[in-house]
Amino acid sequence: MILGFLRSKGSLPAVFALGLSWAGPALAEAPRGDWDVTSFTLDNGMQVVVIPDHRAPIVTHMVWYKVGSADEMPGKSGIAHFFEHLMFKGTTNHKAGEFGQKVAEIGGSENAFTTYDYTAYHQTVTPGALEAMMGFEADRMRNLVLTDAVIGPERDVILEERRSRIENNPGALLNEEVDATLFQNQPYRTPVIGWMHEIEKLNRLDATAFYDRYYAPNNAILIVAGDVEPENVKVLAEKTYGQVARGPDLPPRVRPTEPEQNTKRTVELTDERVSVPSFSKAWVVPSYQTAEAGEAEALDLLSEILGGGNRSRLYQALVVKDGIASSAGAFFEGTMVDDTSFTVYGAPRGEAGLQQVESAVDVEIRRIIKDGVTSDELEKAKDRFVRSMIFARDNQASMANIYGSTLATGGTVDDIKQWPDRIRAVSADQIKAVAAKYLNPDHSVAGYLLPAKSVEK
Repeated sequence: MILGFLRSKGSLPAVFALGLSWAGPALAEAPRGDWDVTSFTLDNGMQVVVIPDHRAPIVTHMVWYKVGSADEMPGKSGIAHFFEHLMFKGTTNHKAGEFGQKVAEIGGSENAFTTYDYTAYHQTVTPGALEAMMGFEADRMRNLVLTDAVIGPERDVILEERRSRIENNPGALLNEEVDATLFQNQPYRTPVIGWMHEIEKLNRLDATAFYDRYYAPNNAILIVAGDVEPENVKVLAEKTYGQVARGPDLPPRVRPTEPEQNTKRTVELTDERVSVPSFSKAWVVPSYQTAEAGEAEALDLLSEILGGGNRSRLYQALVVKDGIASSAGAFFEGTMVDDTSFTVYGAPRGEAGLQQVESAVDVEIRRIIKDGVTSDELEKAKDRFVRSMIFARDNQASMANIYGSTLATGGTVDDIKQWPDRIRAVSADQIKAVAAKYLNPDHSVAGYLLPAKSVEK
């Protein structure tokens, strides 16, 4: 979804990975002229987007590479995330740790993240430090020093990260298995962090080949949001990033697609570390990049109405009214290059059983397929979505992430500008249609996370 970075998945049970949430409370909507976005492209092919926000003397600087785990070669899972770590090592011009030390000295912050479709590096600093950030980031775009002495220890770090985040977390293990079952052919079936046995074999040649193929200005997007002027950003970008040679032209990101799904599948994990059971049910659905006109927007609103928060049908029916669930909701992540997933989830409360919760979720889905949604709940959902864009404007990192994630997955600046109008245009009939078309229980994958002594699904 366009606002994928703004909607927290914090209410999901342990079976799911937590999403990034960048939005804070809104103070007031700024005048439209204060939010003019400028976009241009450097001679070497690097796209630049500038989002001025002069309310505080800070700036968010982000570089997004259009490569993620779904772009990895078979047998090399985890290389995209591995390389994110390697980018913090030394270059021919700066020793390892020097970049981070510079950020810390001025009281700034930095980090990076890898997803299926992109890898992003970001710093939040004072405007006066922007040129230095650009210089460091441009330097490591092509001048990393990759030796076996660097590769080996960092690979061990990744292996330990997988042990702590995945192997020691039953919910994370089940989540991987659900994805691997849901996506029969798409590379989204492989975890972003990679499979353990393939991470163990990643080496210097793999890292160098990945670096040379994907880390180039014409495969990157620069997002600068904050107390800056577009003209000054352009001068600095040309002075730094503009000096990096254009890389080889990459072919379109055409990946394997899903065959027709025609089975109902279940994945079950029983683990003594689980105290409360939970379930999820997922379907393959189109993303904003693959959907027919209006379908992604309708799926977005469907997820909001069905299970987007404490006003949703699932929360009100299962948590508030019947009291059988401790959590229940739905989620659609539309900002993806290829087809994505629509997921519902729940966990029981008190004496209620997991099957009771799942049946109640199914009832709410069938109600929408049969009777649709009311005009009142549709308009309220639209209002919440449109307001979320206003809320995002109160946090420059939110805006930077909206633009970066959308552009890195094939969207445009105009897509973001037009998104509220497209949301407003969705009809109740469209919501009912996508629910009937995609949420077929016979074409789903259910995941069950169960305590060791549980015998009920």
